[in-house]
Amino acid sequence: MKKLILIPCLLAGIAAAQSGNAENGKKLFVRNGCWECHGYAGQGSRDGAKLAGEVLYEQAFLRYVRKPAGSMPAFVEKILPDSELRDIYAYVKSLPAKSLKDVPLLNQIKNAK
Repeated sequence: MKKLILIPCLLAGIAAAQSGNAENGKKLFVRNGCWECHGYAGQGSRDGAKLAGEVLYEQAFLRYVRKPAGSMPAFVEKILPDSELRDIYAYVKSLPAKSLKDVPLLNQIKNAK
């Protein structure tokens, strides 16, 4: 009986340990230069994919950052520990999806016509 109670508690502990700290992730996103290609708001650019509002699974994200395709540099665990990468993932997941209508300057130009 005690074993049955222990298993859900262990699973909850594992899930909690895998979630990251978005606030720290934002700092790490800037410190590690992620913004240079992906933009401060994860909007993407010519050099980096859009991250904001995209459906990313944590393990796929971690795997891609470790062994990326294209021109993205690999961030090995020695440079970016799993705990910090999970924080970056939490930050990226917290970024809201934006559309062109969310850009005030574009709305002003549209309304001026």
